[in-house]
Amino acid sequence: MNSVREAVTLPVLFLTVVLLAALRPGADVTVVPPSLASLVGAMVLFALLVRSGLLAPDRLMHSARSSLANVNGLFVVLTAFLASAQIITLLVPDAGVPALVGWTVLTSLLLQALAIAPDRQRLLRGLLVTFGAAFTLKFIVLATISAPAQSGVGRALQLLFEGVTLGAVTQRPPHPLEGYLAFGTVVLYLVGLVMMPSATWHMVRIGSGGGGGLVQQDHDIVRGVR
Repeated sequence: MNSVREAVTLPVLFLTVVLLAALRPGADVTVVPPSLASLVGAMVLFALLVRSGLLAPDRLMHSARSSLANVNGLFVVLTAFLASAQIITLLVPDAGVPALVGWTVLTSLLLQALAIAPDRQRLLRGLLVTFGAAFTLKFIVLATISAPAQSGVGRALQLLFEGVTLGAVTQRPPHPLEGYLAFGTVVLYLVGLVMMPSATWHMVRIGSGGGGGLVQQDHDIVRGVR
């Protein structure tokens, strides 16, 4: 991997994600740290990144590298982990029924992905869909329900949801800039994942039916066969 990318680009990119994902714009700008649940979720997400080959820790920290290079690789891993936890905190609703639903769905998707063992491309597509759905739920659907209704349809929709969920569905109305900031932060995080050093192997499925399985295949071997 390019030394400038490892030493400067990736750490700065992930630290920027951490900062932007923590900001809550408004009359009083606040900084929200990652929750404990988000730290646990980030550990599961990191396990997915490594298992899929999207992230190869051995390319960042290895006995053949110098001490300075290993320290820099460790810093990349730590900033990427913090960015993952902060992104989860950003996308999961703050409290109430939506938070419970968000955590349940996110946990189910991550555990399912661990069981399926997707490759790099499938994991990236899966994260894009998962983050997109979470963003839509929090910053479009819930924001519309929680904001002051401007029409009869909006007021009726709020009354419907509050009646079904005993008022626990509404959230803190987000600042108009918060959704745009969250969207850009998610895109920046996904760009960072794409730029991470990936493994030199990829997952291939062998066999068919119930006897199939997943194995790791080295890229060099594949190029030699072709």
